[in-house]
Amino acid sequence: MAVVETRDLSKEYQMGQSSLSVLRGVTIAFEQGQYIAIMGPSGSGKSTFLNILGCLDVPSNGKYILDGHDISTLSDDALSDIRKAMIGYIFQSFNLIPQLSVLENIEVPLFYQGVHEKECRVRAAELAASVGLAERLHHNPFELSGGEQQRVAIARAMANDPVIILADEPTGNLDSKRGAEILDILDGLHARGKTIIMVTHDETVASRTQRIIRFKDGVIIADEQGGKT
Repeated sequence: MAVVETRDLSKEYQMGQSSLSVLRGVTIAFEQGQYIAIMGPSGSGKSTFLNILGCLDVPSNGKYILDGHDISTLSDDALSDIRKAMIGYIFQSFNLIPQLSVLENIEVPLFYQGVHEKECRVRAAELAASVGLAERLHHNPFELSGGEQQRVAIARAMANDPVIILADEPTGNLDSKRGAEILDILDGLHARGKTIIMVTHDETVASRTQRIIRFKDGVIIADEQGGKT
């Protein structure tokens, strides 16, 4: 069953008197449990596509269907509810809250879902342990390495048990060793049945996925099998 489906998806941005077409009629489906890489040069539309999938942006035309629900025309408040309940987002720059500890950063999505404080604490500690941070619960982001910060971001993305995990260049700010450790964690999440859609510019990273989608000038130009079976 397709967990993500777009139909003739388009996105335009108004630039004064003219408009910029970033996505042009993208139609594609991703099955539950797939691990997908999105690739393409700068300006190809790949990041805009990921932002629409993550309900951080909305299409100008066409449909976006997530887990059987057409969310193309939802209000900002409804999209926010979808993000909180169904989507885990991992950013290149981690996007952690600097004033909060590891534990507190992971708790944020649970807090917004109305989970009881004690349950939040237990769940966040379990997630931290699952990414190898059981001994770093009370450290703040500035006390962590880049790789550790991205581990926190992954744990936070998993807090709501999301339908899909979206990753925007998750190893882009890391050296090769730390990047490989993050990819190992993502591999483990995929092995547990999670659907992962990842933007990357790195062919080596993309080769670890099952499917590689290539964008150019706002359209899909290739849909290839990745190195992972």
